[in-house]
Amino acid sequence: MYRDFQSRNVMIMDGEPYFIDFQGGRKGPTQYDVASFLWQAKANIPSSLREELINAYLDELKQLQPDLVEQKWRAVLPHFVLFRTLQVLGAYGYRGYFERKEHFLQSIPNALRNLSEVLEELKDDYPYLYSLSASLASGLAAKRSYSETALQHSSLVVTIYSFSYKRGIPTDESGNGGGYVFDCRSTHNPGKYDEYKQLTGLNQPVIDFLEKDGEIITFLESVDKLVDHHVERFIERGFEHLQIAFGCTGGQHRSVYCAEHLAKHLKDKYNVRIQLIHRERNISKTF
Repeated sequence: MYRDFQSRNVMIMDGEPYFIDFQGGRKGPTQYDVASFLWQAKANIPSSLREELINAYLDELKQLQPDLVEQKWRAVLPHFVLFRTLQVLGAYGYRGYFERKEHFLQSIPNALRNLSEVLEELKDDYPYLYSLSASLASGLAAKRSYSETALQHSSLVVTIYSFSYKRGIPTDESGNGGGYVFDCRSTHNPGKYDEYKQLTGLNQPVIDFLEKDGEIITFLESVDKLVDHHVERFIERGFEHLQIAFGCTGGQHRSVYCAEHLAKHLKDKYNVRIQLIHRERNISKTF
């Protein structure tokens, strides 16, 4: 057994496959590797392609094991799919919920779908697990349905400010309090250069400067993740206002660029009303 036989651990070079991230091979049932590869949650391989690949695998395996009884091999495979799926669900849960690595959580719905499908085939052998998986799948579907409905009928207003720290942090007129204040002063400042001093984060030369430098892109990747989570939870809970502010030295370059970026990001992703205010430029927009 390869023991971690999944698509991202196979690399093609010069038309030949090579294995990477080798955990350590050991003697064991061949079905385990097949289950690991073909029921990998993130790959989401359709059942028709799985069957095609199983046939190809068995054709090769018979060259090495001429006495292989295909019917018996196939009868055992679903049990290894079940074993492997339970194993990865434990890993996804631990690494996602306890280690806070969000990309593992993204694999849980597909893994639960795999679990439900294989237990449909094995429900007489594992009646309790079958009942449990049905309950988990139902809960996941209900949560997804609720979230989608909430996102479609949101009354949330997101107010986004750009400002200068010299004039203080904007007050929250909604009375809701909370929200975010992000300090952009850790990123490269175009205002230090004469050619940009009379421009703002709305002007293309400043935008090009910030994006080419790249620091602000990395900064905003983290901002987007934080704000997305907040917006989604506020929508689900029926909150009506969230305030986000970006501050820099003069409230002209970096903070303006960041506020514009976030407004566009939220407008494209969520059904929310956005108030964008560049305080030091006396500019206000509503989306």
